[in-house]
Parts: sequence; C-alpha cells; structure tokens
Amino acid sequence: MEPLREVDGRAIPFGAANVDTDVIIPAKWLKTITRDGLGRGAFETLRADPDNLFDSAEFKGSPILIAGDNFGCGSSREHAAWALLDLGIKAVIAPSFSDIFSGNAFKNGILTVVLPQAGIDRLMTVAATDPIHIDLEQQSVTTQFQDRFTFELDPFRKACLLGGLDEVGLTLARDAAITAYEQSAKAKMPWLAQGEAA
Repeated sequence: MEPLREVDGRAIPFGAANVDTDVIIPAKWLKTITRDGLGRGAFETLRADPDNLFDSAEFKGSPILIAGDNFGCGSSREHAAWALLDLGIKAVIAPSFSDIFSGNAFKNGILTVVLPQAGIDRLMTVAATDPIHIDLEQQSVTTQFQDRFTFELDPFRKACLLGGLDEVGLTLARDAAITAYEQSAKAKMPWLAQGEAA
C-alpha cells in the first residue's frame, strides 16, 4: 500500500446519497480473480450515460470523489474499494459512510473524509471548477478560496495511511518480535518444532 499524506486535484462532484456497493461495482464484476481492470466496472450503470461525470474530460482521472450521505451502503464488497482505486480515487468525502465500506476503503489505502453537509455543499460548488486539497497530517480539506474544513480520523487508521501499512505491512513491521518469539517458543517447547523442515 502506498503512503498517503496529501491528495490534490479535481474532485468529482457526484453528491448522490445512499450509493450502495452494487452501484459502485455491479455484482457481475465480482467474478474476477484480480483487482486490475475493476475501474472499468466502477459506476458502470451511471457511466452508460455518455454525459456522466466519471468519464467527462473535466473529471476523468480525478483523485477525489465527493458523495452524499451513507456512501458505500449495501452488501460487503471489497471490490468496491478496489474499483475506486483502479478508477484513480484516493479519497472520498461524504457526510457519512457505511462502516463496512469505510473499513474496506481504509484497508486498501483510500481515505474516507466525513464532513457536515454544509461543507459537502461548499466543496461541490468548488469542485465544479477548481481543485481541492486534502492534508491527512493536518486532517484538513482546503480550497484556493480560503475554505478550510477539518475532519476527525481514528489515530490508528491515520498512522496506517501515512505509513502505507496494510494488514500485511503491519505484521511485517513486527518481524523482529515475531522471530524472537518463535525462537523462544522452539527453545522452551522443542516438540512444537518436530517435523519442521530445516
């Protein structure tokens, strides 16, 4: 997972509320055995409209998505986070998120920013014409018009995102302690090591 400190750029002013994971990535895309290419299926139903925001010249490839309340509701589907990443989304700003989606996004390096509706409304206006800046260390969203919105974030999640640590990375960071424990356990309980390859 790549460390995430700042996200700069245009934001897709989507704004829709109660967007479920089937809208983010339809079920037919769940049969894949790789994450690559899932961006093609992201918001597929909405992108069938040739005038959709996601494929417009102005917003294609934008790293930020602004959404409405309860983003990512519906079935548990890690593919939704994978599809957003493959689409180029690094951060989603909304008034609220489904807990499961928020967890899946975090585990895959996507920052979920919760702001009050008034902040969302202002950012939707700015995003129509200008870029937005998110600073994870400062926990702030700013615009070139002197707008500044702060957000709360679990300290553990913040540290993981800043360090680029997913669950595997967190385990590997404890490699020395794990190795020391295994060596100690083998010395104290040698029968556990019987049959291990040398």
